[in-house]
Amino acid sequence: MANKMIEGIKVIGFDADDTLWVNETYFLETEHKFCELLSPYVDKEKASAELYRTEMQNMHLYGYGVKAFILSVIETAIHITSGKVPGKILGQLLEVGKKQLTRPTELLDSVEETLNALVGRYRLILVTKGDLLDQEQKLRRSGLEHLFHHVEIMSDKTEREYKQLLKHIDIRPEEFLMIGNSVRSDILPPLALGCHAIHVPFHITWEHEKVCEPLNHDCAYTVDSLWDIISLLP
Repeated sequence: MANKMIEGIKVIGFDADDTLWVNETYFLETEHKFCELLSPYVDKEKASAELYRTEMQNMHLYGYGVKAFILSVIETAIHITSGKVPGKILGQLLEVGKKQLTRPTELLDSVEETLNALVGRYRLILVTKGDLLDQEQKLRRSGLEHLFHHVEIMSDKTEREYKQLLKHIDIRPEEFLMIGNSVRSDILPPLALGCHAIHVPFHITWEHEKVCEPLNHDCAYTVDSLWDIISLLP
């Protein structure tokens, strides 16, 4: 982590899933249940590989989020059983998806303390992607909604979406800091536009979000926990 302070920031964007609250852990639990239910037909490795392949094929249609995931789960179950999967198992998979959608929002360590230390000093916004209703409900359950000046729920996080966001909130790139756990979605696109970014790794990363290249940029920082960003800001 670089020692220099990040000067000139007016707006701080926070990713939500696996930055402010637990997310990927629940997807893995759902995938584990999927593999368990399909074990009479195919082994775990094959089931997981087929599910990921289906997710990637469906990305342009469904986007991100639990609902998109469950649709791919059901499609994969039908495919790998050649259409023989019992309706009872499909019903169980739907129930697992509903359970995931209604889980309490579990905040990560020091989230409330960090946001409360920054609110009033900077304009805080939530910048996340996925299903609109799901993300709105998770934010509501989190108890953090009142701390954010603006909430942006994107269909994806690319340079195009970040550029639109900067225009919408009327801020120059060098005045914007993005914080998140995904190098691919939260760090690289803002950096490409001239923004600052802080990577806060989570112990689990979805395969689609993994980036092999090391993060090496003058405006990029990595911290061990969310609270550590306080030491980088004046």
